[in-house]
Amino acid sequence: MSFEGVIAELKKNANPKNVAGMARYGINSKNTLGISIYTLRLMAKKIGPDHKLALRLWKTGIHEARILASYIDEPDKLTEAQMEDWVADFDSWDTCDQVCELFGKTPFAYKKIVEWSERKEEFVKRAAFALIAEMAWHDKLAPDNTFKKLFPYIVKQSTDERNYVRKAVNWALRNIGKRNKNLNKEAIKVAKQIKKIDPKAARWIAADAIRELKAKTF
Repeated sequence: MSFEGVIAELKKNANPKNVAGMARYGINSKNTLGISIYTLRLMAKKIGPDHKLALRLWKTGIHEARILASYIDEPDKLTEAQMEDWVADFDSWDTCDQVCELFGKTPFAYKKIVEWSERKEEFVKRAAFALIAEMAWHDKLAPDNTFKKLFPYIVKQSTDERNYVRKAVNWALRNIGKRNKNLNKEAIKVAKQIKKIDPKAARWIAADAIRELKAKTF
């Protein structure tokens, strides 16, 4: 499918009524067409892998075009420069989380977790912890130690009061703790450590993680 054809298809599926609903869930309504993720995934299957098309779609700035770009891009063709360009454009939690599915398939994922966890921008920092959650869920071959090394970053950023950061930090901790029994115990220990930190965000992250992780069975 050509670039022009994809844009035409996106506009054909636009649903302005959905945009208002998406905004209520914290999704940026600027340049948003109101297309469901389900429809975008169907489009991606029809288009197939296409790195060059993905780059063009991203540059449009259209919310759904960018998510679609992440579905059709080819992980082996991504560079760190592209990842930095895209993460700098994140303006919504759903774009961040969907694109991190793509980023998690690159050899740069763990490096970017460390780098982005120290960044100030809300959605860049969220990307670090969305990536941890992604890798904890999908990187089946990674040893436990890979994730234990990430605990200090989770603890350090647990004091960030911004909603989309604290939720991602919590998500990352919970996903690590769901990998296996050993990491579950370690994640609960980390959550208890975080609970002792004063800020409200830390206490919320800890309490929510402990509740869910203690309920997990293996």
